[in-house]
Amino acid sequence: MTTKRRSVDEVWVAEPENWTDGPPHELFRELRSECPVHWSGGMSEWPEEAGYWSLTRAEDIQSVSRDWRTYSSFLGGITISRYGAPLEMVRQEFIAMDPPRHDRIKALFQAGFTPRRIAEQEPAVRAIVTRVLDKLDGRERCDLVTEVAKPVVGRVIGTFVGIPEEDDQDWADLINATMGFEDEEMRDGRDMDALLAGVVERSQQLVDARREQPAEDLASTLVHAEVEGGRLSDEEILSGIQLLMEAGLDSTKAVYCSGMRALMENPDQRKLLLDDPSLIPSAVEESLRMFPAFSHMRRTATCDTELAGQKIKKGDKVVMWYPSSGRDEAVYEDPDRFDVTRNPDHQAFGAGGRHFCLGFALARLELNVLLEETLKRYPEMEIDGEPLMAESTFINQLKTLPVKLGPRGS
Repeated sequence: MTTKRRSVDEVWVAEPENWTDGPPHELFRELRSECPVHWSGGMSEWPEEAGYWSLTRAEDIQSVSRDWRTYSSFLGGITISRYGAPLEMVRQEFIAMDPPRHDRIKALFQAGFTPRRIAEQEPAVRAIVTRVLDKLDGRERCDLVTEVAKPVVGRVIGTFVGIPEEDDQDWADLINATMGFEDEEMRDGRDMDALLAGVVERSQQLVDARREQPAEDLASTLVHAEVEGGRLSDEEILSGIQLLMEAGLDSTKAVYCSGMRALMENPDQRKLLLDDPSLIPSAVEESLRMFPAFSHMRRTATCDTELAGQKIKKGDKVVMWYPSSGRDEAVYEDPDRFDVTRNPDHQAFGAGGRHFCLGFALARLELNVLLEETLKRYPEMEIDGEPLMAESTFINQLKTLPVKLGPRGS
């Protein structure tokens, strides 16, 4: 008996069954070919949510990203569903603002993420990475997600923001559960209200401390900054800290682990890096292309418009799927092949426009150092068990990556 193939027109892209092992690459391939601007009628997990347009081609995603007047981040937030987070709270983060306020708030953060300042942090980042790797000495196995990536990125972003090191684990647990809310294991029985309350409480403690005693960190910058002739409100400061921690704790961890998995699954590509470490920056860009840390961002149409022949109505959700644009056949030759010599352009940090990722330089620095130091230390590392992906339409990351370390290198 044969089963009739379901038309792509009938598919709801964000349904959980499509995301049990990461992004649905085969579905995205079909959509790029047959219906690149695709309408899904709803979300079974969130029946109160309206339908949405899915963008799967790099060209269309770039068009929407650069047109904030037609496609707003503020009106409906930046995710396909709010997953229980109040829209009013989401709008306090500058990632969910539109110009001109977005530009003024983001400028406060940019002072801490200039390329020069980031380059100056390389010795500190390398020291954090080597200290974490040193803890593996004498061991045969570890989990790269929880025992390498998580502590490294927690300390790096914690240093920038002003988080005490003893709070790294608690912050990581809260943020990972909030960002991975769709995954029951990551949520661990907690509801969004409780998770957000924990983030707010910890952020407020930091803000109160920096009002009393400023330091050379971004929390102090936010607390004492002037915008439009006045101070930022507590809500804006707390949301800014939350956004920095969300991006810093999830993005680099996700790409590093997926990139390491790809290198272990493609030993010929790993050998190229071992023979020629100057290829590591190219390998970082290839990892970002194939394994973007966030699967989507959402915009809301501010007026009736048209995109790739589809009529989009005012108020419609428009969802940009980055795992699809990173494998767009119109842009990349053999897009499903992991090739460390490719050094591609990609949309992992966004597709241009006002919301291009603030921390791209820091992420690249961390990824370069992590790959370099891990490969140098453990050139024969192997996967040792079943890697598990988060079940999420928003974060694109491994929950576990068990490995056998192998003999230590130089």
